[in-house]
Amino acid sequence: MYGGAHLFKSDTAAKLGATALRVMNDHAPDAASLAAAVGIPDALAERVYARVKDKLTREPVEDFRLDFEDGYGNRPDAEEDGHAQSAASEVAGGATKGTLPPFIGIRIKNLGDEMHNRALRTAHLFIDRLLEETSGTLPSNFVVTLPKITAASQVGALAAAFDRIEASHHLAPGSLRMELMVETPYSIFDEHGAVALPRLVRDAHGRVTAAHFGTYDYTASLGITAAYQHMRHPVCDFARGVMQVALAGTDVRLSDGATNVLPVGTDRAVIHRAWKLHYDDIRHSLENGFYQGWDLHPAQLVTRYAAVYAFFLESLDAASERLRNFIARAAQATLVGEVFDDAATGQGLLNFFLRALNCGAVRENEVGALTGLTLDELRSASFVKIVQGRCP
Repeated sequence: MYGGAHLFKSDTAAKLGATALRVMNDHAPDAASLAAAVGIPDALAERVYARVKDKLTREPVEDFRLDFEDGYGNRPDAEEDGHAQSAASEVAGGATKGTLPPFIGIRIKNLGDEMHNRALRTAHLFIDRLLEETSGTLPSNFVVTLPKITAASQVGALAAAFDRIEASHHLAPGSLRMELMVETPYSIFDEHGAVALPRLVRDAHGRVTAAHFGTYDYTASLGITAAYQHMRHPVCDFARGVMQVALAGTDVRLSDGATNVLPVGTDRAVIHRAWKLHYDDIRHSLENGFYQGWDLHPAQLVTRYAAVYAFFLESLDAASERLRNFIARAAQATLVGEVFDDAATGQGLLNFFLRALNCGAVRENEVGALTGLTLDELRSASFVKIVQGRCP
């Protein structure tokens, strides 16, 4: 989730979860009502509903970005200086109390000419205060997100700033990591017509952990009018396809953008329409290989997890049978029903279960019965290694 940095508190994640549960109880008080609102198959409704409630209670937010960009706006320098330091204190407090999401970070302003100094000053002030209050220890999975990239030099400038911060605080080189927002035409193709992302990743010198698609800045930059700026526009599919090809085989994770029609107010029909749009956007992302996305309002957490769990659970029985048969035959082709599997499909099935386990659709104690694999085998993430281990 993104949220204005000035609003973040050490217990924000728990409060967002409580809000999501309240909206769910008010507007989808049982499994049937949620299933009818968004289109969850009846056979899965109870299971999905229970897992969504459990997730919102146990770990409602997996990743939060304190936003000093679009969700914050342009403010006087003194005000942003103050918020950079007070927000860092809240993150430090959350780290001490164990209330932070598993992933946390900030989004600074862009490093174009107008905002360059402001963006880097915010990053310095925030990190300096954070390290001061945590005795020099960064929270787990801390990142800085760089938006609206229009030149490779901007990535290099942030990497150089990280070098200086690490040196001044005696951090190990490479401790500070960054994410790239893909929301300008330049982030797709550079001035020479080459795919830009591999160079941007190289210019960060190993610091890039993820690339995040920015739906609305990207579509606006291509001249698409507001009524047609949405997650499933064909230009968005094209950009995400380039991201996938450019970063395939790397350790850089991919994330989709956010749905900006929010489930707010008290009118159940309005909330259900917003939920349905959000659910369908997430399904589109999942079907096209983007397994993470961003949300802007706590009530969207309901449909975030509902869509993810339903996506995996509805394919679970067929995928389980195919993977068990395929492993049992030790890499020989297997015919299940009318689907013919080869080795590449075996890896695809393995990837399915890895994703299902990671998101919580499948639990650790279910892996053996579903797949015939041990947890260690599944987490090896390699079909070839599993087969080699079973067929010496």
